[in-house]
Amino acid sequence: MTSTDPRKIDRYEAPNYLARYRERQEAKTADPVEEDSSTPLYLRRFRARADSPEVPVIQVDGDSFTRDFATATREKEIVAPPSRKAAEDFVAEIRIIRHGITQGYSTDAGLTPMGGWQAHQRGNSLSKSLKEGQRVRIVCADTNRARQTAEQIHRGILDGLDQWQRKAEISEPEPIPELRNFGVWTPDGLRDVTSAFRQYQATMEKLERTAVGDRPRWLVEIDRFYRVQLGGADPIHTWMTIPMMYFEPPALCVRRFWRGFHRLIDEGEDGQRIIAATHSGPIRAFATWAHGYDPGEPYNTEEVVVKVRRGGQTALVAYRNRVTEVNVPPPDEFPQWES
Repeated sequence: MTSTDPRKIDRYEAPNYLARYRERQEAKTADPVEEDSSTPLYLRRFRARADSPEVPVIQVDGDSFTRDFATATREKEIVAPPSRKAAEDFVAEIRIIRHGITQGYSTDAGLTPMGGWQAHQRGNSLSKSLKEGQRVRIVCADTNRARQTAEQIHRGILDGLDQWQRKAEISEPEPIPELRNFGVWTPDGLRDVTSAFRQYQATMEKLERTAVGDRPRWLVEIDRFYRVQLGGADPIHTWMTIPMMYFEPPALCVRRFWRGFHRLIDEGEDGQRIIAATHSGPIRAFATWAHGYDPGEPYNTEEVVVKVRRGGQTALVAYRNRVTEVNVPPPDEFPQWES
């Protein structure tokens, strides 16, 4: 009779996976790692390796870092030579980031677990490029998906800084009005295009049920916008290319963004980094204004990078491997669209 107990089966040597497992168990028994339920397991294991005296610390230009950090921050991006970088005088770097995957657009829903993971990973990636002692300000649009994205980016940056044993000043996420999504006028006033969906749906159902009277013009425009989306097409492209009377124009979303960026730069200090979590429509309008063509819908947590030069008159805007120098509109030249 053959035994089914794997421990009683004769083997010349243990399988590789089993040998590795036993080695890890023996190492854990010999030098146990202090467990902390609030810290992710990968981060606890990384700290244990980083604290080992066998891990060398590299010194370059007065900065110290481990070899793991150098490997993790290696990328394929083409950067300017040191002589050119010294000539560029940027007072702020702004990263405009789209929210993570959301539960839906028919209401002000939050992120899915995948969307939260995306935002956390984006924050962890951003932590690799932070300089020692750099100040980072995190702002967002006042919607659930944008706020949760900013919160997860904040957590990801803090985890990353702890992982790389570096220090930076990271602010708590705060919503600002300039980063809101593009609006649409309704009888209740200017509303976010997503938050107006329920009012549009309720009014449309009432008119279809009673079958009397003409539909109001604001309802006709919202209906056209959402029918494009339901048909599988691109409603943001429709908003950007077809003038509509009741929708906030794309150019004014760009002006609104710059109004907020001017304020944040004035409130901060030189060399600060601003992380702005917002929505795809205004981000796409901003990139189109900068590059002169529509580069397409940003993916979830994809970013547009803006580097503002000293004086606030010019800036570099980077999106999808294209960098364009733009003239920054002055803060006192912004017309008021809404009454």
